[in-house]
Amino acid sequence: MTISHTKGRGKKIHLLLDDEYQITTDIDFWAEHYFKDGTEITQEEWESLTDSIYFKKAVDKCYDLLSRRDHSVKELKTKLLRTVDEKNADKAIEKMLEYGYLDDEKYARNLVKYLAQSRNMSKNHIKQEMFKRGIPNEIINWVMEDYEFDNVSSVVDLIMTKYRNKLNNEDGNKKVIASLMRKGFSYSDIKNAFYRIENEEYD
Repeated sequence: MTISHTKGRGKKIHLLLDDEYQITTDIDFWAEHYFKDGTEITQEEWESLTDSIYFKKAVDKCYDLLSRRDHSVKELKTKLLRTVDEKNADKAIEKMLEYGYLDDEKYARNLVKYLAQSRNMSKNHIKQEMFKRGIPNEIINWVMEDYEFDNVSSVVDLIMTKYRNKLNNEDGNKKVIASLMRKGFSYSDIKNAFYRIENEEYD
């Protein structure tokens, strides 16, 4: 079988076997792995070439996703598997781990701090969110034990910023309490928060 290429939009290069389209890569990759059009290529050479293309795609996707926000290992792999095979997804993740771009424990610590301080999430909801993002249980437990939660202050902030106007409605207190409990806050923490507000014991 013979290999050839055509130029696509931007930096894209389309590869063909026996004049039939097979896969797309970019001009940088093709410059390093170039075959002259019409070159006879073996099945083994072709499989090696396509494997390298998928690995580059996986690595490029990692850089793209991690440039937007941090990810857990599991989160990143799930997204990679939408476009590349598992072998190259795993290889790309190993490269990110080696470079220090992936670190589940560091990610978990930053996430807890953000969810607790900026989103005023309860400890229970934070734990659920970390689990949803694929952080291993042992790391979740370490991080949760190390972080000092102040659920009462979080409830105070939520009441003062999000629920304050709702308190004036009919059964406002009951509805606000029910809403806060659905967010994972205990009844005790909620009552303590109301006590602080009523007695103006907050910043």
